[in-house]
This record gives sequence, C-alpha cells and structure tokens, in this order.
Amino acid sequence: MQILIVGIGALGGTIAARALRAGLPVRLAVRNTESADVLRRSGLRVSGIGGEVRADVIDIAAVEDYGERDQFDLILLATKAQDTLEVAPRVLRLLAPGGVMLPIQNGGVARLLADGLGEDRVLGGFSNLGATMVAPGVYEQKNAGHLVIGELAGGVSERIDRVARTLGRAIEVKASSNITGAIWSKLLINCSVTTLGALCSQTMRRYMETEAGKKVFRRTYEEALSVAFAIGTRLERLAVEPIPPGWASNVAIEQRYESWVEEIIAFYGDVKPSMLQDFERGRKTEVDFVNGYAVTLGRASGVPVPMNATITDLVHQIERGVLQPTRDRMNDLAAQTVD
Repeated sequence: MQILIVGIGALGGTIAARALRAGLPVRLAVRNTESADVLRRSGLRVSGIGGEVRADVIDIAAVEDYGERDQFDLILLATKAQDTLEVAPRVLRLLAPGGVMLPIQNGGVARLLADGLGEDRVLGGFSNLGATMVAPGVYEQKNAGHLVIGELAGGVSERIDRVARTLGRAIEVKASSNITGAIWSKLLINCSVTTLGALCSQTMRRYMETEAGKKVFRRTYEEALSVAFAIGTRLERLAVEPIPPGWASNVAIEQRYESWVEEIIAFYGDVKPSMLQDFERGRKTEVDFVNGYAVTLGRASGVPVPMNATITDLVHQIERGVLQPTRDRMNDLAAQTVD
C-alpha cells in the first residue's frame, strides 16, 4: 500500500515518523517547497509516549509538485480542517484505482468531503492521538492514543481492514462499524469541552468548579446532542457513554448525571484545549467544523442551537482580535441561558 501523508504538523509528523520507522512506504506532502526543504534537512523526530523514533531521510515535496504518475492507495489528510477541504480536491488525481482518502480531523470534515468527492473515495476517521510540534520536524507524543476509522455508510469492509492493518504497524488503529456515530460522540466533547475551555482559557476541571461553567457545559452539550439525534445519528461510546443519564425524560437523576460528568472530567479535565493553543499562536481555529457544524445542521433540522451559535461567534471574534479568552466568559454565557 503506497501512502501519502498530507500535512506534517504535530499529528501528521508524529504518524509519519512512526510509519517510516515501521518500514511503511510513505511519502509526505506539505503546503510549499520552502516547508518541504526545511523538513527534508531536519528529518523527523518524535519523543514522549510510545518511545523516541527518528526518520532522518524522508521523501517530501510540496503538494503541487506531485504529478499524476505519483499514485497512492491511501492519502492520509492531517492538515487543519479548513485546509483539508481545500487540499483534498487537489490531491484527488493522486489516488490510484481503488485508492481512498482518510481525513482525521474532528467534526464534519469527512462527511463534507464525501458529499463533494464521493463515499467511494473517502473514509471516515478521527484521532485520539495527542501530540505537539516543538519545532518543524520535532514532535512530542502526549498520550498512547489511536486513530478510529470506518466506512461513512456504516458496516465493515475489506478496505477498512486493509488500512487498519497497514497503519496499525505504526500506531494503534481501531476500526468502527459506526464511524459516523463515533465522530459525533467525539464532536459532542469537542463542542462542550475543547471550545469552552478555549473561550475561558481554562481546563475543563477548572471551569466545571463554577456553577456558570456547569450550566454552560450542559446547555452546549445537550444542544449538540439534540442535533445528533435529529439527523438520525446512532452514537457510539468512546471514553464515556455519550448520552447523559436522564436524557429526554422528566425524571431528575442529578446524582447519576454528576457521576457522568465526573467521568468526562477524569478523562478530559486536565487537557489544555487545542483551540486555546490556536488562539495563543494566532491561528484560525476549527470551530466551524465543531460548534459551527452543529449550528448549521441544527438550523437545517429545526433544532434550537443558541448557545453553540453564540460560542461560534465568540470564537470568530477572538480570531479577529476583537475579544480575548477570559475566565469571565462563562459568566457571560450563563447569563444568556434560560432555565
């Protein structure tokens, strides 16, 4: 299986280094020739969880420098979500007959690509692998995470098994027969944990110590969950059960709900939100594919999503420099809710 990894940031670089070390036939693609030259000179080095690996000799070029004679059975898209939508049509010509693209971003990216390019060419996937880029070509793996992949139409397939077996030589890969449900289960966490933490510049554990934080978390999560059900999603359990105790009933089960929240905090509560890192580096976030995606589908389905809409707008204002992340943000958001 000939593999092209597009995007050699924290996630793509970590996967690429481990794939090359495992002896997989991997080539790399980046935005421009200058970036390719830098990485070609430095090679790739990963430290942290999973052990240190080096790839001193790498085959890398700018996306535009690949020609139609360069054919790949698997193109793994590891760029930011907005960049993935731009680059995927450009690399479509590089797919070998029967080849597939595997986007591993959060939210609605895989579905949007499949709607535009066809489900026969696009697999569903996302990453639970945590990594940071220390410098170009230098990465630190933060957890023993994995990729989750599957057919967007559901079920199992030979090509999913083949991709999982191949990439599994480098990193852990889990195949899901309900990848859409798994993507949405992670999206619920992204909407309510990652984005909220970024807005108030805190980890989940910290902002959930306040009544405002608890109120906003619940409203954000339940809006996104309502959207998932409205479009017919069958959710998958990931780190925790995605459906809170007492959901869609009039029975108060607050003690069980609090225990469910504690499970989420135990798993995600001390992680610095990746979106906050985007703010700190002046980069565009992926909010349009997370909370914004829930808002788009909610409005199309007649599901009220005022909290997620407000959150999406606040993120855009921070991106533009109009606002800054602040710990008072939860109080402002909580004041907009109506019990």
